[in-house]
Amino acid sequence: MDRLVHILNTDILPPRQFTFPFCYEPHPLCRLAAAEVQRHIVESGVWQGETGCGKMFGVLVVREERRVKSEESDGESEKGKVKSEESDGFDGTLGFIAAYSGLLAGRNDWAYFVPPVFDAQQPDGHFKTTERFISDINKEIDGIRRSADYQCAKTREEELRQSVADQIAAMKQRIASAKAERDRRRSDAQAGLLQISEAEAAAMTCESQTLKADLRRLKQRLDAEISDAHAHVQQYDERMAALRQRRRSMSDELQRWLFMQYRMLNARGEERDLIDIFSTTTHGIPPAGAGDCCAPKLLQYAYSHALQPVCMAEFWWGESPRQEIRHHLSYYPACRSKCLPILTHMLQGLDVEPNPLMATASEDLKIVYEDDAICVVDKPEGMLSVPGKDNVESVESIMRQRWHQYDGNPIMVHRLDRDTSGLMVVARTLEAYHSLQQQFARRIAAKRYEAVLDGVPASQQGTISLPLMPDIMDRPRQRVDMQHGKPSVTVYRVVSTQGGRTLVWLYPHTGRTHQLRVHCAHPLGLATPILGDPLYGRGTAAPRMYLHAAQLEIVHPTTGKPMKWTSERTLTL
Repeated sequence: MDRLVHILNTDILPPRQFTFPFCYEPHPLCRLAAAEVQRHIVESGVWQGETGCGKMFGVLVVREERRVKSEESDGESEKGKVKSEESDGFDGTLGFIAAYSGLLAGRNDWAYFVPPVFDAQQPDGHFKTTERFISDINKEIDGIRRSADYQCAKTREEELRQSVADQIAAMKQRIASAKAERDRRRSDAQAGLLQISEAEAAAMTCESQTLKADLRRLKQRLDAEISDAHAHVQQYDERMAALRQRRRSMSDELQRWLFMQYRMLNARGEERDLIDIFSTTTHGIPPAGAGDCCAPKLLQYAYSHALQPVCMAEFWWGESPRQEIRHHLSYYPACRSKCLPILTHMLQGLDVEPNPLMATASEDLKIVYEDDAICVVDKPEGMLSVPGKDNVESVESIMRQRWHQYDGNPIMVHRLDRDTSGLMVVARTLEAYHSLQQQFARRIAAKRYEAVLDGVPASQQGTISLPLMPDIMDRPRQRVDMQHGKPSVTVYRVVSTQGGRTLVWLYPHTGRTHQLRVHCAHPLGLATPILGDPLYGRGTAAPRMYLHAAQLEIVHPTTGKPMKWTSERTLTL
């Protein structure tokens, strides 16, 4: 096999279909390969120079393609000729190739791992040469900004503007004082306390006009001085603006050039660059780093070296970033912002597993309570709350069919994640919807969730408060952002612990997307993810995500009566 293909000596049978990379349970072959990569990371020392807190690694199990030539050498064929034919086939030996996302300790040429799709790190290559030129522009801008001449010119302008403001303020005060004195004299004259001659009256009028004229002349003179000082500063500002514009143009052009060098193959042998791939999606321009994730690297190497992809998986090595949730040695799906458009192209021609997220719920939607205003349902895991892009059955679509005969349409008051089961209330009228919305906003409505955690948290009860926002580079994942996130609060209580797993009750005081899942998994929360969570979990094999909306309390929007429901289903350890 190829020198970067590492043999797998195992009797484990390969899967019938290739991995669906955005939602999967790692195949045993991938786990075996990942263990070899993890051993290599420890023994080789490649991680010693890595300054980041963690990195994604990937493995792709492959077969090597070969040309099979067979001859019938023991005699002639029916037509009296030796049979000779060539046919495509694959070597039966399984191996794997490995990759890491981006750079590892500043390098992309570690011998054990496949190379990048395009090597932009060559010192004398176009990318690095242009990058250095852009860096020189940055240095020139910084040099102008820090120069003594520029700083003196700016200081001179600032001081002059302050002096001008002071002089004008003093002149206005002088005018105001003179006017106040004239007004006093005129008032005293009207009261008969003094007499003002015509000459004195004319002098007072002349004084007013003279002072106003002095102010105008002062402003004109000072404006001219400021204009001269500003013109001196502006020479430097215009030079820096021109350099910034040049830098921006060169950066955009270089980025576009770079994306065009990433010519991605698929199993059919078709090739498309990143600009072409992303132009046909809603993503538009490729995000920075597109094409450098593990999955594209692995597939590109396999296609270009006649290797047949068998299955694939990605795992995290190292500490979790502060804002994201990553667990050491846990498996994760490919990212969507960068990899979804790329892999959609690269997987064409492969027999890929169906998207598990497209599977319908194994149970029917149970109606817990229903009247003319509301309906409370117990949603099974695997069912959407509202219709998605693929028109898969959802709570809303089921209720629409149920209420169609009554000329009513369901109004979704709140939602549960697809993998979360439990109680939901659906409004049947607009009035009921508004009432329930107000109850959730004012925390009159209350929910209790049950969750089984993949581990044991450090504390038994408490409150978690973390600001959350969408991870725009990896939707629908959420991230903690102390500056821009929206407040989210959850109260929790541990119910029981057994076999290294924990049953907790969760009481959300806000309703952010994935709030409970992030609060359980994040290091600043319980630091113990929900068992079976495909986004924030540890990759532990589980039949489902163990999060269940077990209890719901509202005030009936029509009768005003407090109502409470508890799900007949419950989570246990």
